[in-house]
Amino acid sequence: MTDNEEHILKAHGIKPTANRILIVKALCAERYPVTMGDLERQIHTIDKSGIFRTLMLFKAHHLVHAFESGDGQVEYELCTSHGVDDDEDMHVHFFCESCHRTFCFYDTPIPSVDVPEGYQMETVNYMIKGLCPDCARRHALKDSTSTIQK
Repeated sequence: MTDNEEHILKAHGIKPTANRILIVKALCAERYPVTMGDLERQIHTIDKSGIFRTLMLFKAHHLVHAFESGDGQVEYELCTSHGVDDDEDMHVHFFCESCHRTFCFYDTPIPSVDVPEGYQMETVNYMIKGLCPDCARRHALKDSTSTIQK
């Protein structure tokens, strides 16, 4: 799988190194955005500062984007853009207040925002908070069970 990670790095103008390949591999394996702590727990061979520096390099080259999650942490996910100059990754995120997972809603349009004259918008962090389908079912089941017991 290293060829794939090397290709991803090169497509974004980043020189492949062992640490960068490990971090890209970890990000590719994730279904949800991850925090620095998540990566630290997964990758024991790279210290916190090395992971952070690599993520900042990835961010500068549009390989990852970072956003504040629903609980105040910074989360990172791979960009689906195809190169260093593309950034097609502004999309809505949904934070489940029960399981604390963040979901990407790629097909949900971000509402247009007009900023005052003189301001230049660079990115948008559009976060919706609530319950994911699994947690909503668990809460509904728990509520119906507690109603029956009363």
